[in-house]
Amino acid sequence: MNFLTEILSPARTVCHASGASKKRLFETIARIISDDQPTLVYEDIFSQLIGREKLGSTGLGQGIAIPHCRVDACPQPLGTLLSLDQAVDFDAPDDQPVDLLFALLVPGEAHQQHLDILANVARLFSQGNFCEQLRGARADRALFDIATTWEM
Repeated sequence: MNFLTEILSPARTVCHASGASKKRLFETIARIISDDQPTLVYEDIFSQLIGREKLGSTGLGQGIAIPHCRVDACPQPLGTLLSLDQAVDFDAPDDQPVDLLFALLVPGEAHQQHLDILANVARLFSQGNFCEQLRGARADRALFDIATTWEM
């Protein structure tokens, strides 16, 4: 087990999600989270994700993006994992389209926790074998299981 077991759930893990653009993917992420967490409002999540992305792309390269933001009403750190059925341009530094996204929401005042989790997620997704395994998943539960049982 790894740290993702504390922030990811099967309900927020989607294999072969569709999205034609960053905006559509942020809409999907906001819907998934607000459906799973009734105290969080879709519009708040979406606007915070868009606002953060305007500061600079959250595309890391190698087909990976980690959109992230702070949301005041967020009770604890929440992760959402998507593998995409078709890669999407994300303005990544290597100009490669993104096919794996891990979205992170943290409480509004969780500045250090935000940075710590973000660093751990980036380290995990920098492992080529991990990403290869995620890309090979064929179902939501398989994607979740790979993500939460991978040893760093």
